[in-house]
Amino acid sequence: MNITDAIILGIIEGVTEFLPISSTGHLILAARCLGLAQTEFVKSFQIVIQLGAILSVIVLYWKTFLSGVGLYKKLLVAFIPTAIIGSIFYRFIKGYLFDNNKVIIWALLLGGVAIILFEYFYREKDEAVKELSSISYTQAFLIGIFQSLAVIPGVSRAAATIIGGLIVGLSRKIIVEFSFLLAVPTMAAAASLDLLKSANSFSKGQFAVLVMGFLVSFIVALLAIKFLLIFIKKHNFVPFGIYRILLALVFWFKLR
Repeated sequence: MNITDAIILGIIEGVTEFLPISSTGHLILAARCLGLAQTEFVKSFQIVIQLGAILSVIVLYWKTFLSGVGLYKKLLVAFIPTAIIGSIFYRFIKGYLFDNNKVIIWALLLGGVAIILFEYFYREKDEAVKELSSISYTQAFLIGIFQSLAVIPGVSRAAATIIGGLIVGLSRKIIVEFSFLLAVPTMAAAASLDLLKSANSFSKGQFAVLVMGFLVSFIVALLAIKFLLIFIKKHNFVPFGIYRILLALVFWFKLR
């Protein structure tokens, strides 16, 4: 992997991390298109550059993070299911699922269908939670369970948390923002775990590639977050569902 590859993958990470289309799935398929083998470093790169996207959330929502201890408690409760499942199945996820294009393609396809069906039947209720401070611990935990499905590449952490939040009674705007905030502990933990296990094997050149991917993903993620907040004011997620299905079909025929 070289700097050009890092820039391309950094752009893809920044664009896809907070949209309901699966950043990990996109990164793995993009690496395949770039001719990059799924080496341990490439797998780590796909996990670690998510820290750039995390930083964009912290920059945009720093005031929210200073709003009080209550928010941190709810984020912790929501983070617990993914932390447990991710730590237990870390080797299986990185060693098998990251190498399985069929799993990713099926996850993209079925996720796209699920989004379209959900939006067809879903109607937001008047009593839906409209403030972050009003999210209950039970709702936070249930959102965390939905998020844990995203340990499967292609599922999309954003899609899982947003749909889960809508199901348990949050308004669209609030669950999208909560999804942004929940990404911070979730992706920080995933990246930290991977660095702890893999960093000693990286060369200086590979660290330079990581830094480039980090910076590019940070800048692009800033723009992607602002885009999504504007998009949800007038649209639902059906276009993303259609996109996922089309992408899955393209790669299904491409990889046959």
